[in-house]
Amino acid sequence: MLMKHFFAFLLLTSCVTCSAQLRVYTTADAHSHNDYEKPSPFWEAYKNKFGSIEADIFLDNGELIVAHDREQVKKRFTLDSLYLKPLQQSIQANKGFVYADPARQLQLMIDLKTEGVSTLKALVDRLSNFPALIKCPSLKITISGSRPPEADFTKYPSWIFFDGELQKAYTKEQLERIPMISDNFAKYSSWKGEGDMPQNDRILIQSLIEKVHALGKKIRFWNAPDNLKSWKLFITLGVDYINTDHISELTAFVKKDSI
Repeated sequence: MLMKHFFAFLLLTSCVTCSAQLRVYTTADAHSHNDYEKPSPFWEAYKNKFGSIEADIFLDNGELIVAHDREQVKKRFTLDSLYLKPLQQSIQANKGFVYADPARQLQLMIDLKTEGVSTLKALVDRLSNFPALIKCPSLKITISGSRPPEADFTKYPSWIFFDGELQKAYTKEQLERIPMISDNFAKYSSWKGEGDMPQNDRILIQSLIEKVHALGKKIRFWNAPDNLKSWKLFITLGVDYINTDHISELTAFVKKDSI
């Protein structure tokens, strides 16, 4: 009887492994990190059908300015011009969807660089002027950075979601507003994408991924190695969003070496 259960366990494990190996990664699983610093903000990631695009914003003199730091604020690149209007244009062209394929999703992750409550209020007010965006079924607007307290997540419009934090515990209600959980890779490993990741680090990273997946959420690591070797490992481990500054290179990789 014990032997029978043992073989059943092996069969189940084998099936789970095979199922995991059948997952095909595409640019739908890619996150364009600090997208506004690319030569063609929004459009480069969009044309490559990325699943997630990141914009950092400052609330400055009543305007939502896309920038990484105060020095970049001086350039006065607005969220409207770089992201909201291009998204609106794309949604209108695709009859209410972000991409021509209605099933293809896009997460617009907006990282709040100034005080969270006031910046998010300004953002919600601004987005209210773009009904095509907030009604789009294939667009998810996810807030990161200076988020309001998690106890207040449910006070925001239903079309506002939040990037979760790995070390925080959330209620069931709060988790319903969290599609993704992110963290700083360097907190868990000093691996730079060269050679093999130390086994202890790999076990730790794998356990974090399993923890997030057990919650039914996607996981992303920022400040992580961003090269061919790291992409292959993160895909093997099951990281949901591959964080990258190299849009064309990652696009070519997943098209050629999907697993």
